[in-house]
Amino acid sequence: MTPTELLNLSLIEVAGAIRRKKVSSVEVTRACLDHAARVQPQLNCFISIEAEEALKAARKADQALKRGARLGPLHGVPLAHKDMYYRAGKVSTGGSNILRDYRPRVTATVVERLAAAGAIWLGGLNMSEFAANPTGHNDHWGHCRNPWNPAHMTGGSSSGSGSAVAARACYGALGSDTGGSVRLPAAACGVVGLKPTYGLISRYGIMPRSWSQDTVGPLTRTVHDCARLTRIIAGADPKDPTCVNEPAPNYEQALAGRVKGLKIGVPANHYYDGATGDVRKRMEESLAVFKTLGARIIEIKVPDPQEIFLLSATVSQSEAATMHGPWIRTRPQDYSLYVLSRMEAGFHIPVTTYLQAINLRAHLLDDFMRQVYMKVDLLHTPVMVMPPPTIAETEPRASGDVTGIVSRITRNTRPTNYLGLPALSVPAGFSENGLPIAFQLMGRPFSETLIFRAAHLYQQETDWHRCAPRL
Repeated sequence: MTPTELLNLSLIEVAGAIRRKKVSSVEVTRACLDHAARVQPQLNCFISIEAEEALKAARKADQALKRGARLGPLHGVPLAHKDMYYRAGKVSTGGSNILRDYRPRVTATVVERLAAAGAIWLGGLNMSEFAANPTGHNDHWGHCRNPWNPAHMTGGSSSGSGSAVAARACYGALGSDTGGSVRLPAAACGVVGLKPTYGLISRYGIMPRSWSQDTVGPLTRTVHDCARLTRIIAGADPKDPTCVNEPAPNYEQALAGRVKGLKIGVPANHYYDGATGDVRKRMEESLAVFKTLGARIIEIKVPDPQEIFLLSATVSQSEAATMHGPWIRTRPQDYSLYVLSRMEAGFHIPVTTYLQAINLRAHLLDDFMRQVYMKVDLLHTPVMVMPPPTIAETEPRASGDVTGIVSRITRNTRPTNYLGLPALSVPAGFSENGLPIAFQLMGRPFSETLIFRAAHLYQQETDWHRCAPRL
């Protein structure tokens, strides 16, 4: 197989090829490293590339295969992750200047689980500073760029994860989602991205942003790839008291089901407000595919997400200010102006307002469940109401309506974080100027099995996930 052929395999395909000894982990890892080095000057998707360590791990993986050792489901597969996943003694920057040389003493549970499954660590991926920007801008490490058009934003804060996976520099990546930070880069870069149910995946050993809304999620090229990574990293973890106390389902096995009779809701309010013509067209086309699969499409009115949006902002700003308070007081110059202003806003929120926002969550979730999920099984919406704007258009210091553009970017993603619901971003085609467009499927708590099945069947009928940018 040529390096290009190797790079275009999905995670599932390359894992199978390594297992069957059609290719070696060293071949695959070297192809990823060479390609990553080639695209890095153009995309800036990595903060660090650990070539020597990755090749050493790949050689060990190949030796284990020759010995007939028991193999994990990711044996020899190269992955890279948002630079906020801790490995004891290894630098984890959080995309910041403050943590530029930070070496944690612990290793994240999800990193341990990926390693136990046989994955190779390629490096740390670029991200918005302290996971606090939905566009992917970073004044300390440089802006990450969209592989479909480097003048355009990747989405954030898991910017490097979306860019690197789409660019074929790795077969999958972990991101984090507090207000859309997995789904936005997945949508903008044309890959699959999961925001799981709150508590499904351990957050132990991961840089926090908003402890009551943070979630860990994979970005991959296909839904099947995403289901495998989720199966590996999800489930109980005694180190994280917010994590569910039960093992994860086998999401891969569930992909074989059907969706005939599935009720898919299309919001009549909020989620399409301001949507461009090409976004609306791609949504209609994706819904038509679900119809051919036997699903019922039902238009419904959803509870006003604007209230949820505001409550989510109250929670995230308050919690971020609490965590960053000591640094903001002693090292304000080490923050970018945009991130500093977002953090400082939390100091001005009364504790009573924060507590009210926390206490309203259960009531609003119950209301959402009654008005939405007693009528439909899944909710289908655009991830973003417009194609990815340019980096210049979303530069915090730029003239024009930057605040308005950024609010349009996140208006459809943040409600699920506040409510703790799962959502999956799925590629649905391209805009008139060749930029990715995606829909998201949202479901009841812990309905990832159903979401994966529906999205997988959609990908069985379409080829958008097979499209790769020309670099």
